[in-house]
Amino acid sequence: MKTARNVIFAMAMVLIVALASCAAPTPVPTEPPAQTPPPVTEAPTVEPTPTLVPVALAGPQLGEKMAWIDGSMLIYVPPAEFVMGNGGFDAPEHSVTLAGFWIYQTEVTNRMYAQCVAVGSCEPPAQELGGPVYSNPEYANHPVVGVTWDQSQAYCSWAQGRLPTEAEWEKSARGPDANLYPWGNDEPACDFLNFAYCLGHTSEVDAYPDSDSPYGLFDMAGNVFEWVGDWYSEAYYNEAPLDNPTGPDSGQFRVVRGSSFETDPDQAQSALRHFLAPSQHRRDTGFRCVVPQPQPLAPYCQVSAYVPNAVTAVGECQLPFAEVRGQYCAAGNGFATIDIPDGAIYQVNTKGFECSEAVIDGKRRLTCNGPRDSTGEVTVCNPSCSNSPDVTGAAPVCDPGYTLDPGTNACNYTPIVGQVNVSGCPAGYVLLDRGGQLSCVVGTGANGQCPTGLYFDSLVNACVPPNGQSEIPYGIDNAGLAAQTYQGCAAGYSYNSTFQCCQAQTGGTYPGCAPGSTFNSDLGACSPGEITLSGPGCVDVSLDILKCSEPRDICSKITAEATCIRMAYACAWDDKANVCHLK
Repeated sequence: MKTARNVIFAMAMVLIVALASCAAPTPVPTEPPAQTPPPVTEAPTVEPTPTLVPVALAGPQLGEKMAWIDGSMLIYVPPAEFVMGNGGFDAPEHSVTLAGFWIYQTEVTNRMYAQCVAVGSCEPPAQELGGPVYSNPEYANHPVVGVTWDQSQAYCSWAQGRLPTEAEWEKSARGPDANLYPWGNDEPACDFLNFAYCLGHTSEVDAYPDSDSPYGLFDMAGNVFEWVGDWYSEAYYNEAPLDNPTGPDSGQFRVVRGSSFETDPDQAQSALRHFLAPSQHRRDTGFRCVVPQPQPLAPYCQVSAYVPNAVTAVGECQLPFAEVRGQYCAAGNGFATIDIPDGAIYQVNTKGFECSEAVIDGKRRLTCNGPRDSTGEVTVCNPSCSNSPDVTGAAPVCDPGYTLDPGTNACNYTPIVGQVNVSGCPAGYVLLDRGGQLSCVVGTGANGQCPTGLYFDSLVNACVPPNGQSEIPYGIDNAGLAAQTYQGCAAGYSYNSTFQCCQAQTGGTYPGCAPGSTFNSDLGACSPGEITLSGPGCVDVSLDILKCSEPRDICSKITAEATCIRMAYACAWDDKANVCHLK
């Protein structure tokens, strides 16, 4: 049995071996396949961001202009020495050196001052007898009067400036050559300035551009006297520093410079000094401001659109028929009358002459008066073929950085991406190369001027702020750079970081039209002011004012200033003598 079991076991083992040889082979572990190495390449390089190379600026030059936040125009007066004084008892001649400064081209107007009142930073002026009506839009471009020294200084502070020093005012008026008058040394006349009752009242602040000062300032003689910053001292010139004098530390009176529409010819020289109590206000006293170091303020969120240039009509034309009807005397004054056609426009060319219009017997008639025994000239034009401004149908425009709202014709500040593309920069912007990196910076608008707070620098051919910066995000959507660049807003406005502009806090009070332009209600935009009429469609009419017989003195018995002023056709009020006299 044992032998049999062994045989069976051996046969079973043989069978197992045979079956195993027919099964799938067991895999043998091996090394993982070697990875194919990537091709050998150079390590990637990162180009460094180009360093912005500072851009060289020419800086503001003599007479440079810059629009400012109140609608004024600033003029740059460069640092230099000049001769101050005229040898008078309180004004001995001496040399003074001043740092550079920006000064208003015109006296502050009623329109400018009204903006400061509207935002709550200024008190309204007093309404003076015989002065322009501050609230009447007809006098918006006349100098504001009826303001005290404190009111004037408060306005200048609101506009980021101050009243000029006496030295700054005199240098701006006389220039570096010690002129007797802003226009030079010729004797004053009604063609040069509004004085000596040539008009008998204030005039618009840009009415005498041909007699501007050597730096381009208007009305540095005539129209109204002007407050300056200094206290008055008769002996100050003898003790004043030779560099940047600012006047005595204290005093009873403040200095007043210039002359007014009532000033006698012998009182019109630019070096003459006058003074008033700081609390006084008069119908012939206003002011202008100095901004020594203007800083870039954020743009307004809204400004008025404007018509950049008047359209000049051309073509064949018919000369207008204009005829002098006659001359006559009334209350000792001479008058001449001129008939002109319907639709004609006219302009009085002779200073001291005034014309009023009426329709008599169906005809347009001008009644003109002027100095006794004198000759004047009136230009009458056919508007279809003269160079008269015609803005009918004109398209208002906005400065770079603004978008025209077709519903209101207002310009809304709308920053855009200033990235350079294949087409260059957006409209109104110029390309600036800063060490190989190109950027877009703001240029001049349709009127050839830079936006408010910027001047045109001749080296970079772009508009830049006067503090030496060249990269300013005016109209460019760069909130971070805007927050770093702009020095805030004027009082009455708050900075809107979303729109990167100054927003009015009192319901849309923004600057109006600049001096030299008027608001055209039909267009809803600022329109160019009047220009000298001339051209093929114009005729010049000469008119003679008779030398009337010695008039009866109806003025000397008048004791009330208001009554005298109402009779301005024959009478004039003398403030010094406090009397009414015949013109």
